[in-house]
Amino acid sequence: MGLLALVSAVGILVDDRVLVGVPIWTKPFKFSVSFIAYGLSLAWMLSLLPRGRRAGWWAGTVITVASVVEMALITLQVIRGTQSHFNQATPFDGAVFQIMGATVAVLWLGALVIAVLLLRARILDRAMAWAVRLSSLIALAGAAVGFLMVRPTPEQLAAENPPISGAHSVGVPDGGPSMPLTGWATTGGDLRIAHFFGMHALQLLPLLLIVLAALAARSARFPALARLADERIRLRLTLTASAAYAATFVLLTWQALRGQALLAPDGATLAGAAAIALLTGAATALSLRTAGAPAPALTRKASA
Repeated sequence: MGLLALVSAVGILVDDRVLVGVPIWTKPFKFSVSFIAYGLSLAWMLSLLPRGRRAGWWAGTVITVASVVEMALITLQVIRGTQSHFNQATPFDGAVFQIMGATVAVLWLGALVIAVLLLRARILDRAMAWAVRLSSLIALAGAAVGFLMVRPTPEQLAAENPPISGAHSVGVPDGGPSMPLTGWATTGGDLRIAHFFGMHALQLLPLLLIVLAALAARSARFPALARLADERIRLRLTLTASAAYAATFVLLTWQALRGQALLAPDGATLAGAAAIALLTGAATALSLRTAGAPAPALTRKASA
């Protein structure tokens, strides 16, 4: 994926072809970078398993093979100068998209196996255990948003044998006005936003806990951070952050399904965002309340 990201970056610079409103090599570049983050995160999570490593290895291998097949087909269609996703223009294009759909389903099932293994695993640090478990479940939900994209739009249902069946955008055609870099629609809903946000819980929630643990280790020098040395407080903060992340993911999905652009929220969306912010702030304040003396092992670690 790293090599493909480099090739795609060069392609963006030297290939002037445009597909669905963006440089044609943009999709393999974004997908390969996303798979790098996804693969590294899953590999690290698998290393935390005290048991079930063989099942985890097989699940990881299945995900790797499915990812490679997916990216090979995306790149093939780029080379051919045609759309990979939702393309039914020819029998060959339809077959390519069907294989891509099958690989995504296999990839999702492999990730589900890893999520189940993580749910059953006894990881010593409870806060880290729940960060890993909940982030993997949210990432599964984020990946599942992709299945909503294959539904034909009303315009496609009205047409006879449409060349494209399915869309990223809701309420507007794909390839219209979009945000720079991401390519997300600016005049209608875009399911890729929730898809992206949900899947990257796999990196962001564990990263939050790593930051909290790093701050806790400095509590001897900075007394204001002493509360973070208590594993119970870190667990509370992890659960709060996970709940806020999941709620935001649901809000983004709901916003997109209503055909609403990310930067043009209506009153209902703003009310939902405000409720999430207020509840998260209150839960964070409650989480930081002293839970008792820090665990001895954490105190020794912080002092060291």
